[in-house]
Amino acid sequence: MSTQNLPQQFDYDAPVFPVSVASQLADMHPQTLRGYDRLGLVVPQRARGRGRRYSLRDVSKLRHVQRLSQEDGINLEGIRRIIQLETHIEGLQVQVQRLNEMLQRIQASPEAARLFTAESTGDVHHGRYRTRDRLAITYR
Repeated sequence: MSTQNLPQQFDYDAPVFPVSVASQLADMHPQTLRGYDRLGLVVPQRARGRGRRYSLRDVSKLRHVQRLSQEDGINLEGIRRIIQLETHIEGLQVQVQRLNEMLQRIQASPEAARLFTAESTGDVHHGRYRTRDRLAITYR
């Protein structure tokens, strides 16, 4: 079989699986997937005919929900809250990564070498002095 027509990298967010296939991949009954969709636990994208289309990421999430429910004994409301918190944490991690990249770009530029002082109250000052109750931080 030739692999030259296959994509080099697969999009884990591509909505390609109908309920029947996603339920097999997640080892669940199709009705369970529909219920999770109604509860907002795993919400797939919709095709033009309004049919549900699941991605590999959705299938992974379905397995995660199943583990939390069956192995850890967590009820569906608890699972909903866990997923909500995990999503929030992922968003924060992306934001921290973006800020780190921005900070590295700023630090790499020669005009970015500046001195800031911060008081114990949290007030930040731009300047070139250091006093007993201020901490001077140089960014280079």
